[in-house]
Amino acid sequence: MEAKDYLDYIVNVLHTVIVATVDDEGLPVTAAIDMMDCDEGGLYFLTAKGKGFYDRLVKRGFLSLTGVQGDSTMRSAAVSVRGKVRELGFERIPELVAKNPYMGEIYPTEPAMQALTAFQLYEGSGEWFDLSKKPIERASFSFGGKAVPKEGYVITQACIGCGSCVAVCPQDCIGTSRLPYEIEQAHCLHCGNCRAACPNGAVIRR
Repeated sequence: MEAKDYLDYIVNVLHTVIVATVDDEGLPVTAAIDMMDCDEGGLYFLTAKGKGFYDRLVKRGFLSLTGVQGDSTMRSAAVSVRGKVRELGFERIPELVAKNPYMGEIYPTEPAMQALTAFQLYEGSGEWFDLSKKPIERASFSFGGKAVPKEGYVITQACIGCGSCVAVCPQDCIGTSRLPYEIEQAHCLHCGNCRAACPNGAVIRR
């Protein structure tokens, strides 16, 4: 999938996600927030200007979120995003409320809606993790001009082909057809077993 597909999933399938901001003491604060729209540039949501959440967004300019869909762990998919946020003001509010009409029940009049302001989560990166598939499926993506982060474990030229990493990989995602062995990143759990088992220190974490 492309980045826009993951953002569409957040808005139209998950919709309500758990977000994290940081308070004045540097401590994390979580909240349940609806992601109301998206485009190639990022995600759009709103909040009331009187909330502490608004203050943290303005002060920090950063947000992370996670959402999960599924009725059990092994039939679930999760997506996480983190990135910069910027305030767009009231101009975007009528459009967001029109696309999410339940907001009209919470703020039923135009004067009441004046409390609201819109934000865009932009220049971000994310990760998709699907436990419902065999093997598991993992993917990284980015939007708004941010580079896709390189994470997880890789096997370097120090690999001697002993097979110690293969024996402890829970997803059987290490290819052994050539040296150095290669980890299939799309199916890796990032558990670190391969690095711990390698006798030659050939596995590193990016």
